[in-house]
Amino acid sequence: MGNSLQDQLFKAGLASKKQAVSAKKAKNTKEKQQRKGVEVKDETSELVDKANAEKLAKDKELNRQRDAQAQAKAIKAQIVELVSLNRIGERGDTEFRYEHNSKIKTLNLPNDIREQLIKGVFNIVCVNEQYDIVPRTVANKIAERDEKAVVLANQHSQIDEEEDEYADYKVPDDLMW
Repeated sequence: MGNSLQDQLFKAGLASKKQAVSAKKAKNTKEKQQRKGVEVKDETSELVDKANAEKLAKDKELNRQRDAQAQAKAIKAQIVELVSLNRIGERGDTEFRYEHNSKIKTLNLPNDIREQLIKGVFNIVCVNEQYDIVPRTVANKIAERDEKAVVLANQHSQIDEEEDEYADYKVPDDLMW
């Protein structure tokens, strides 16, 4: 029971005589320098402090990344919920074409919804590679969260009939582009 830690390490085979001698010399040198008034630097504590600071910085960065991922996930869930609650699921026989990611897409819609899309009453959004039609107010809320989700948002221009040069020319109803 009265054995020192050094003796216990020797008996267990975890330390050698050479290690014990070098540890004792280092301890004696440190004590002598302290007695003479020389400031002794403790390298191990400096290394521990440096390692702790690095670990703290790394942990902060990981937490920031996790928070950003959680926030992005929450925003995506909000957008999905907005679309699912407000989508207009009517499909018809009139084609409506629009451009997204340099590709022309086509939706078959009833004529009245097609006209409202053109006027800007409804907008087209893309969530999880699925295109849906939602009212403009909902599309504005979605755009606040993620601008890339709104594919088509026409702005209705208020042109008076009197100022329109081509008001006298009627466009045929069957003209499709």
